[in-house]
Amino acid sequence: MPAIAFVNGRWSLLSSARVSVEDRGFQFGDGVYELIRTYGSGLFRSLDHLARLQESAQAIGLTVPYSSSQIARILQRGCDKAGFHNTKVYIQVTRGAAPRVHPFPKGTRPTFVATFRRLTPISQTVRRLGVALICVPDIRWDRCDIKSLNLLPNVLAKQQAVEAGAFEAIFVREGKVTEGSGSNLFAVFGKKVVTPPVNPTLLSGVTRNVVLELIAQTGNTPTEAPLTVSQLHKADEIFLTGTTIEILPVVSLDGKPIGRGRPGDTTQHLYHLFQAYARTV
Repeated sequence: MPAIAFVNGRWSLLSSARVSVEDRGFQFGDGVYELIRTYGSGLFRSLDHLARLQESAQAIGLTVPYSSSQIARILQRGCDKAGFHNTKVYIQVTRGAAPRVHPFPKGTRPTFVATFRRLTPISQTVRRLGVALICVPDIRWDRCDIKSLNLLPNVLAKQQAVEAGAFEAIFVREGKVTEGSGSNLFAVFGKKVVTPPVNPTLLSGVTRNVVLELIAQTGNTPTEAPLTVSQLHKADEIFLTGTTIEILPVVSLDGKPIGRGRPGDTTQHLYHLFQAYARTV
């Protein structure tokens, strides 16, 4: 089955889906988005994702045209229609199509798009070997807690990582690391697992929150605290979290090995705990 889309109440093949060139998402990036995945037929922590969608929309004065319960039904129907074993679901909500002027248009209905694609998981080879990171200056705006469509700094950072032969770029702001271009960051120091605290300079991921819940099961202590680049270099382990990458081990930062230069025991244990949890919710 090919990928499909739901645009303003209409279903179609993704290749046939269209929005107006006057849409403010295209013209200004005036909108918000969410990414949800399934494990089999079940949407993972969809209520958390949809709550975050509503929070992001509210933060920019945007009304989502469907309630969270209505969106949940749309998403489940889309996953059923698509028929993939694991599905990657993107939701995008914009302020709608209107003549190109900066102030909010009056009487314009928001645009609602949901797309349903086959999810290709990270390969077990990559998980076994681990990934490399680089640090880059955080040139984003001061409301990174809003899941905005404006992702150009993230795109540039990710491209910089690719050109450096790394998997991900980690943003650094005023000497503190915040998050990756598309992931959250954790560091392990003995029995303590640290992640940067929730604040407007980063987006608190749904997977991040699940991992914080699971860490206690490993006998480790979950801690939300600022981290510097020099502290990261001294970590025993580093791992990334995200909807599609789940829990991904890091083995080098800016060309220098982390810990023993291979995926660590805590990271691998958390990954197995997460897999067991994800298939039961």
